[in-house]
Amino acid sequence: MGDDAGRQPAKASGTYRIGGDLQVDRLGYGAMQLTGPGVWGDPRDPAEAVRVLRRAYELGVTFIDTADSYGPFVSELLIRQALHPYADDLVIATKAGLTRSGPGDWRPVGRPEYLRQQCELSLRHLGLESIGLYQLHRIDALVPLADQLGELALLKQEGKIRHIGLSEVTVAQIEQARQITPIVSVQNLYNLADRSAEDVLDHCERNDLAFIPWFPIATGNLAKPGGPLDAISTDHGATPAQLALAWLLRRSPVVLPIPGTSSVAHLEENVAAAQVQLTDDEYAALAKAA
Repeated sequence: MGDDAGRQPAKASGTYRIGGDLQVDRLGYGAMQLTGPGVWGDPRDPAEAVRVLRRAYELGVTFIDTADSYGPFVSELLIRQALHPYADDLVIATKAGLTRSGPGDWRPVGRPEYLRQQCELSLRHLGLESIGLYQLHRIDALVPLADQLGELALLKQEGKIRHIGLSEVTVAQIEQARQITPIVSVQNLYNLADRSAEDVLDHCERNDLAFIPWFPIATGNLAKPGGPLDAISTDHGATPAQLALAWLLRRSPVVLPIPGTSSVAHLEENVAAAQVQLTDDEYAALAKAA
């Protein structure tokens, strides 16, 4: 593994089987930042966006997370341009349920006909016959959850999606959803500095559900000079962001961090975090500091 680990550092993060059958390397890539400002429109440098996606796979990343609302559709189309036809071991997850009316504006829409339309569009934009992991981006409070997830279950029955996930949910909502259809993953805000979803992560670990933390490398005040990350950063020759990712990978075997970036250099730095091995004391010190 030595040589492979050098060329493909993401492999050092270990593997996880989403839904028990879709194996991915745990350190993935989140494709939201490939779009324009406000997650709206085309990127300033489309060629660099394509390079980032190709480089991610070269570095051993086999899990890419996107959404129909990123752009909208810009992120999915870039993924297709960069990586289609897809390698057999590459899993692309996308989402539906947030609609866009302009830069920085996100509105939940969970009407069944809308979710079906967005799934069909994602299949077309990504160039897929079936989406490995399809996530309800937000629960729409105006539509019965059984109607929202029922439509996804129908799409699964039709072979258009393989597994269903949720995003920004509580433990109670996860359990409500699991009464309607099998759920394999949860994507919530979670990082070293903001662990408000701790109970959700614990629940996912107990039930072997993938936990996909978005905004994974926030370090807050921890990264300030003289702060708690300083000494550990120096010991490992690692950046605070790399330590934050290493901490997440150590936190639970069901955690699949998806750091995003629009720069190849920053991507390479993020993926190198998979090779940072924290000691028990370092892990505990980081947890306590935050």
